[in-house]
Amino acid sequence: MTDPDLSDITRRMDGAQEALRREFAGLRTGRASAALLEPVTVDAYGAAMPLSQVSSISVPEPRMVTVQVWDRSLVGAVEKAIRSAGLGLNPAVDGQLIRVPIPALSEERRVELTRVAAKYAEQARVAVRNVRRDGMEMLKKMEKDNDISKDEHHLWSEEIQTLTDDHIKEIDAALVQKDEEILQV
Repeated sequence: MTDPDLSDITRRMDGAQEALRREFAGLRTGRASAALLEPVTVDAYGAAMPLSQVSSISVPEPRMVTVQVWDRSLVGAVEKAIRSAGLGLNPAVDGQLIRVPIPALSEERRVELTRVAAKYAEQARVAVRNVRRDGMEMLKKMEKDNDISKDEHHLWSEEIQTLTDDHIKEIDAALVQKDEEILQV
């Protein structure tokens, strides 16, 4: 009799939570953050490249992000990418430096951002549930192959369900915290 490998299931559920943290870091809350521009991709050298691979991003002031573009020929493409990223930002070009002022959020935009945060959290919950489903299928297969007994199958499925519940609670807590951060004026 072999025990199922729950470390892989835990690792995959943790990965879903980490992806959610990265998504939340990119959500604008009225304060400048280099993570805000992480999802931006630039059409450069014939391919879509992450902004961080064609420039350096810094936060010199609480409401300003600066993007130092390394290749002068890409300044226009970087500016266009930031404008069209759907972040509501209006970059200003100054040579090879692009200044991105972070405007204060309107109440309407704050509510809209809470909806986006909720969507990200739901995607993370779905990812965790998919990992649970894979784990349950693995248990069924192990029982069918007589690697574990019916009782062991029941115990392991309870263990997987507990892992799932814990991860979903953490996702919900992260969402509540992000919503408070977004709605804070």
